[in-house]
Parts: sequence; C-alpha cells; structure tokens
Amino acid sequence: MTDLIGLVPGGLLVLAPLAISLITAVAVFLIPEGGVRARSTVNLAAAVVKLGLIAMMVPLVVGGARPEWRTALLPGIDFVLRVEPLSLLFAGLSSLLWLLTTVYAIGYLEARPHRSRFFGFFALCVTATVGIAFSGNLVTFLLFYELLTLVTYPLVVHNGTAAARRSGRLYMLYTLGGGLSLLTGIVWLSALVGDVEFTPGGVEAVGALATDSPATAVAIFVLMVAGLGVKAALFPLHGWLPRAMVAPAPVSALLHAVAVVKAGVFGLVRVIDDVYGVEVAATLGVLTPLLVLASFTVLYGSLRALFQDDLKKRLAYSTVSQVSYITLGITLVSAVGTAGGLAHLVHQGLMKITLFFCAGLFAEVLGIKTVSALAGLGRRMPWTCAAFTVGAFGMIGVPPVAGFISKWELGLGALDSENQWVIWVLVASAVLNSAYFLPPVVAMWFRRAEARHDTPEYRRRPRIEAPAALLVPAVITAGLSLAVGIVAAAPYAPLAMATFIARGVFP
Repeated sequence: MTDLIGLVPGGLLVLAPLAISLITAVAVFLIPEGGVRARSTVNLAAAVVKLGLIAMMVPLVVGGARPEWRTALLPGIDFVLRVEPLSLLFAGLSSLLWLLTTVYAIGYLEARPHRSRFFGFFALCVTATVGIAFSGNLVTFLLFYELLTLVTYPLVVHNGTAAARRSGRLYMLYTLGGGLSLLTGIVWLSALVGDVEFTPGGVEAVGALATDSPATAVAIFVLMVAGLGVKAALFPLHGWLPRAMVAPAPVSALLHAVAVVKAGVFGLVRVIDDVYGVEVAATLGVLTPLLVLASFTVLYGSLRALFQDDLKKRLAYSTVSQVSYITLGITLVSAVGTAGGLAHLVHQGLMKITLFFCAGLFAEVLGIKTVSALAGLGRRMPWTCAAFTVGAFGMIGVPPVAGFISKWELGLGALDSENQWVIWVLVASAVLNSAYFLPPVVAMWFRRAEARHDTPEYRRRPRIEAPAALLVPAVITAGLSLAVGIVAAAPYAPLAMATFIARGVFP
C-alpha cells in the first residue's frame, strides 16, 4: 500500500474521488429523464468506486503518507488538495452515505419528475463535500464551501412548491451571509500572514499574529466562526435548518447527516485545531465563549425538538442539538473531548440518516408525517420501526449504539478539562433526548394504532414495509450505528480514527 502514491503520478490519487463525482454529475445531467436504468447504473457504480478509493487510502494515510495535489491559484496562494486522517474521516462518511442515500433516492424518486436534475446536483453536492474534506488550505476550503451552498439550493427547492421556494430563499440568505463572513475572515487573515495551510496543532504564523495582535486574531476568529456557524446550525444561526424540511427525504438526510451541517462543523474543527491551534485559541480566550454557545445550542435544540409534532421538524431540531456536541468536544481543550467530538461527527451521521430514512418511509408508505400518528406502527412496519428505534436509542446515548460511545468520550473529556460543568449539560441533554425520542418509540411498539388507521386495507394487509430500495439503506445504517459502537476500539473504527487525529492536535 505504501507504494501506491508512486504508482499514481501527480497526486491523481487525491483528484480521483472528486473527479468521479464531478463526471457522474455531468453524465447524469445528460441522461434523458426516461433513462432510469442508465442513471441508476452510473450513480451506483460511481458511488461504489469512490467508496473503494477512500477505503483504500485509509491504511496508507494512517501509516503516515499524505497524498497531495497543488497548483498556483493566486499570487502567493495555491489550490491545495491533501489527504490526511481528518480528511479521510469526513470523506469516508460522505462516500459511504452517498452510496446508501443514492440507493434510497432511486427508490424514493421512482416515477417522480426531474430525476436527472436531482441526481446531477446530488453528485455535485458530494463533489463539494469531498473537496471540503480534502482542502489543504483556507482558500481551497472556501471555494468548495461556497460551491456546496450553490449546488444544494436546487435540492432544497426540488419540489417546486411555494413553501420550498420560501425555504430556499431563507437557506440562501443564511448561507450566503455566513459565506460573506467567512470570506472576510479568510481574506483578512491571508493578507496578514499569507497562505494558510492546515497544520495539526495550528499554523505558526497565525500563532505569531495572536501574540503580536491578539485583538486582530480574535476578530478574525469570530468572523470565521460566525460564517461556519451558519451551516453548523449554532444558535442563533440555525433558523434555516428546520425550514428546509420541506425538501424530499433524501435531501433532508443529505443536509443533516452527510453534507451541509457536517461541512460547517468540519470547518470549525479546521479553524480551531489546524489554523489557530487549541493552545493559541485557548490563550486568546475564544474557546470558552464558543463552548458556552455550543452547550446552550445543545439544550436549546433539544427543548425545541420536544414540542414538535411534525416528525421531520423534531429530527431537525435534534440535529441542531446533536451537531453541537461536536463543537462542544473540540472546545473542551481536551484530547479525549476532541476525540469524542470527532467520533460523533461520524456517529451522528449514521444515526441521523437512519432516522430521516425512516421518516421518509413512514410518509411514503402510510402518509404519516407526525409523531402523534406513530402509535402501533411497530406491528405494521416492524423493520422500519426497529431501525428508527436503533437511531433514537443512539441519539439518547443507550449502549451499545454509537451515540453512547461518543457521549461517553465527551463526558470523560469534560471531566478531563477545566470545564467540568459541561458534564451537567450532557446529562440534561440526555434527559431531554429521552423525553422527545422515547414517547414515539414506546407508541410504535406498545400502543394500539388509532381507530382511523383500522381500515379494511389495514385488516387485509397488517404488515406493509417499503420496497427494498427504500428499506435496506435504513436497515444498513441502523446496523452500522450498532456496529461502530460495538467495535469502537477496533483499528480504523471512527473512535480509533478520532483518537489518532486528536493525538496530533495535542502533541
């Protein structure tokens, strides 16, 4: 494996995953609407090949290799793509979930219009996401980050309804505003210190700036965090996320588990760990306010979720809460806390996409979109409800589901830090998670269906699961949510990778 880079000249190993998604997008746009088989084949083949490439790079990169491709972009600034452990953690998640979401979307969008447009922009979205993961400096990151905003807009408004268009306008207002803040911070920092390439533990020139001009360093940090906080759904920049739930279920899954919110929080990890460095950021005094904000967002999102009857909105506010665990972990100034936050980036993605897949199945098969209508569904859709139950238990933190592992690590990180009060935030959040996830789970399995569901069709077909293309992805992601919790200490498991990355941040 260590000879692989030598066999692929010019860093083509780095370019290949992006090229696959980009070529797929172009090909899908050109396929006629009626070319269902050709479109599905192209999408699935590309997703499988890309996932294989990413998996092939894991032992290579963990072993110390850093495949890279660069070219001049601006005077003194390069366009840099580099693969390192943090890159692979995010790219691996997006590639795996791209494959499963593609299978789900093929089944979900069957017989619906504009499928070539949907899958074309879907592939562009994944291109931008992997570009964000592989970005080697701030300017390259910014280019892919803004590309992600543009290519996800058509997916948010895909249904073409008035509500979808309103949500799309709100999404663009938030994300373009955040992008302007991020752009200002990056331009300002680059003008002062030159090209800022991501370096585990922080960039030396940025550390010097923090020593010589701490007020300027703090102002730039605030601008970048504010810009990233929009996609990361930090309070009060989260308002676009629940409104975007008018999008089709595969898009909701994409926004919450694969691309947009993960891109925002991944950017926060980059700025804190690989631009400023944890020690410099702590010395500037910017981590504690961000920790407080993340803790508030964790509780706020859970409280709002508690009062939502619309299932997708409940899951959306749950995302606001759960994604902020990652920000909380990386601001604890603790290696264990950072590992827990980075592991949760993957764990939350697996569990949340399971829940959104299941929400889509409830709506598609039985037309059920509210929490209050879930009673008795365990008998009617047992596999779907079992998958939902696994995802819900993981969000609460019930062992051995993956959510327990990352929350345990976050708790240890809190105890290991100077902010031990965070342990009470985690406990309160777990209680709130239980309050809004356990009632629907109990209702599914232990309550009778409402009388209005007791129809002749129900008596004739008491069990009615979704087609395999829709059901299998949900069952697989639920199984993965269990598996990564059970084998958390295994080599290359998300927690093992996160711990490896954290050690590089805290030498």
